[in-house]
Amino acid sequence: MKFQGSFKFLLAYLSVALPALAQSSCGTLPSSINFSDSKLSSPFVFLNGTAVTTKEQFACRQAEISALFQKYELGTLPPKPSSVTGSVSGNTISVTASNGGTSISFTATITPPSGVSGKYPAIIAIGGMSIPSQAGVATITFNNDDIALQNDSTSRGKGKFFTLYGANHSAGAMIAWTWGISRIIDVLESSSTTHNIDTSKLGVTGCSRNGKGAFVAAAFEPRIALGLVQESGSGGAGCWRISKAMLQAGVSTQDAVEIVGENVWFSPNFNQYVNNLPALPFDHHMLAALVAPRGLLIIENDGIDWLGPESVWGCQTTGAKSYQALGISDSMGISMVGNHAHCAMPSSQNGDVAAFVNRFLKGQSGVNTNIMHTDGANNAGFVPGNWVTWIVPTLSGDAIPPVGTSSTDAGGSSTVASSTSTATSTAPPATTTAPAPAPQQTKYGQCGGNGWTGPTVCQSGSTCKAVSPPYYSQCL
Repeated sequence: MKFQGSFKFLLAYLSVALPALAQSSCGTLPSSINFSDSKLSSPFVFLNGTAVTTKEQFACRQAEISALFQKYELGTLPPKPSSVTGSVSGNTISVTASNGGTSISFTATITPPSGVSGKYPAIIAIGGMSIPSQAGVATITFNNDDIALQNDSTSRGKGKFFTLYGANHSAGAMIAWTWGISRIIDVLESSSTTHNIDTSKLGVTGCSRNGKGAFVAAAFEPRIALGLVQESGSGGAGCWRISKAMLQAGVSTQDAVEIVGENVWFSPNFNQYVNNLPALPFDHHMLAALVAPRGLLIIENDGIDWLGPESVWGCQTTGAKSYQALGISDSMGISMVGNHAHCAMPSSQNGDVAAFVNRFLKGQSGVNTNIMHTDGANNAGFVPGNWVTWIVPTLSGDAIPPVGTSSTDAGGSSTVASSTSTATSTAPPATTTAPAPAPQQTKYGQCGGNGWTGPTVCQSGSTCKAVSPPYYSQCL
């Protein structure tokens, strides 16, 4: 490998996270665009029609895709603010960020692994950990609602991110959470002597709405070595165009129109496209393109129509083509299993998660991460020829920079994890004078729907709401 070529590729790759660099080395977006494609457009063709043929060019295409997502769907991800300070004391990470004379502070909690000496990897869990805790891996949790509120459509501009940047900032909640994760990583990197977390081996996870956030964080924070995206559905691993087609075919699934009315995960800039999806110059198969070459595992449930199984499978098998073009197909996987409650990962998927953790966070060699399977009939109904009309190129050029060699090589922030349990809590045993209260479901867990036999009462702070009547209800 030639050092000069690798360094040039690295500079281009860093531009995905650094818009200023993207503009100086890869060109700028036009002030307006004229785009129309009802199918899933190619990640290997620039907006101006130029084909991508090398890995260096693909890095610039990543920068363009990043800029498009920020401008038209997610909102702008601000750079590191003028001042980020903090500390790690015991299992508490304290963060203070200042910008333009305004300061905010927040904390995150580390749950270290047991029986491990020396440095260890960590997974940041947005909204709590609903995948199994991994042996030898810490988890980090923080209150993402504190950074950007997501109660409903009235939450726009509320949270500490907006205290710092103004209530009218273009960011949706998910970009704001990504910004918060970046600041946690900043403090972990600057306080490396006071904790045992290896900041070159960081992952991110989340389920449902927080799974959408985990995908965005993995795409826009290049210090994250592994994204574990769980049951994120439409607006996450699902593609807008396919979800719309499912809805038009009579499948009760979440689409862009519903999602922008439900909550504030996306920028207001996205509203203009929800009824005109062909004009959107990307779809969510390109989120996977932004994570490449780092590790990515899509963990999905094909038993809940609201999550859009056909959309997710089709979207992310298409997203995997970016990894294929780079010659690293086994760095992205999809594990889709049905017949279980939302965010209650079945044991049959444990091995898939462990394989990606072992390879990308523990650095184990010889791990089989060729994982691409669904138990949904006929590939969950997805017909590639209906959506993909382009050919995957074999990109030439130098090898991709290795993942996690150092925080500076990654060019961005690192990722952390959390291990709060999402198991349903049960009340103490009944006394002889009163029956035991019914089990309660945790926030974002399933609480009703056809065939549902689990808890129907939500824990304090959330209410059981029908999101796809009569098929699916969730504690919100």
